[in-house]
Amino acid sequence: MSAIRLLVLGAVRMHGRAHGYQVRNDLEYWGAHEWSNAKPGSIYHALKQMAKQGLLHAHEIAPSTAGGPPRTEYEVTDVGQDEYFKLLRAALSQHDRKIDELTAGIGVMVDLPRAEAVALLKERVRGLEQWRAAVTEHYVPEEGVQSIGHIGEIMNMWLHSADSGAEWTRGLIQRIEGGAYTFAGEGEPFVGVLPEGVENPFATGPAPDPERD
Repeated sequence: MSAIRLLVLGAVRMHGRAHGYQVRNDLEYWGAHEWSNAKPGSIYHALKQMAKQGLLHAHEIAPSTAGGPPRTEYEVTDVGQDEYFKLLRAALSQHDRKIDELTAGIGVMVDLPRAEAVALLKERVRGLEQWRAAVTEHYVPEEGVQSIGHIGEIMNMWLHSADSGAEWTRGLIQRIEGGAYTFAGEGEPFVGVLPEGVENPFATGPAPDPERD
């Protein structure tokens, strides 16, 4: 799974219809260019690829008054909706997801019903616990480097990662069960995209948009 697919589908979905520069602007607003591969070229490539795959529908709108080719606006298709929620559920529930995938999933988790988000995160905790148990079948933390030398540090790192990941996830579950955030079906959703024309304080700077995507 690629985090950028989830991010791009999520950004387009929030707008209803969006062109490439809007999507790029949103992902930079979220800081995704710092913690994922959501760079301008990757974003435009993902939009075009997902349009070819039927996940997005590409609408060509009239050229600007300054001339140039028509700008393309993208809209998530029914197939794209299915793919979006498949990626989102995997990002939240599978303990071995890369950090950018998990981060992307947390960023759009409120698109799910509250109870489902909790259930998926609990599944992640179970996966981390099972992974930890599998490591300790072959490695006793108390013995550490005395048993297998510096390779024990790798095992220590895995156990620490499992423990800290599970602890953080349990905390998130507790906050969600306590009523934090507005999830699907609960009311006015959180708006995490920039309106057209609003300056992005986190933009990496203007970039050429030759194909007006």
